Amino acid sequence: MIALVTGRLVSRSVSLVEIATSGGVGYEVHIPLSVFEQLPADDAVLTLYTHYVVREDARELYGFVSRFERSVFRRLLSAKGVGPALALGIVSAIGAEKVVEALRTRDLNTLVRAPRVGRKKAEQIVLDLAEKVDDLAAPMASGGRGRAGTGGGANADAVRALVALGYAESEAQAAVRDAGGGGDVAATVRAALALLNS
Repeated sequence: MIALVTGRLVSRSVSLVEIATSGGVGYEVHIPLSVFEQLPADDAVLTLYTHYVVREDARELYGFVSRFERSVFRRLLSAKGVGPALALGIVSAIGAEKVVEALRTRDLNTLVRAPRVGRKKAEQIVLDLAEKVDDLAAPMASGGRGRAGTGGGANADAVRALVALGYAESEAQAAVRDAGGGGDVAATVRAALALLNS
């Protein structure tokens, strides 16, 4: 089990980072939007709490900034029909704290805001998990955000992030265009998600 990865941030995208450890090993780690928003500058040291998924056709690492966020991801994986990609999409679109609150209050409307989660899937997730989240407590808020990706390719990165979350490329492009961009990838993705879920 790989539970923690600490190393130098080598490369980033909205849904994936590469981390080079001091031992010379590089890890490719799938991340939710919340991690992307808090990434430090390139070459800075980064620590992610990870979940290792082994399948017949792939071995993948999923990384989070807190144990709480990782626990929410793992709890979602225990729901019927929820795999790593869907769980990551839910955490990205809604946020770990809101996922827990939605499960506690059986709030289907919040859950269906995530890509590829229809009413039926949301009902199944609530049925499986509503009584199993009392042990999940959010950490105290930390002081600020890290440096999110910026630059001329922000809109293209935002589209790629939405596609990775499960939206069709055409609807992702339309949502990013309507969101107005502005150079901040994370802010553009959040605005586009709001439009897609309105």
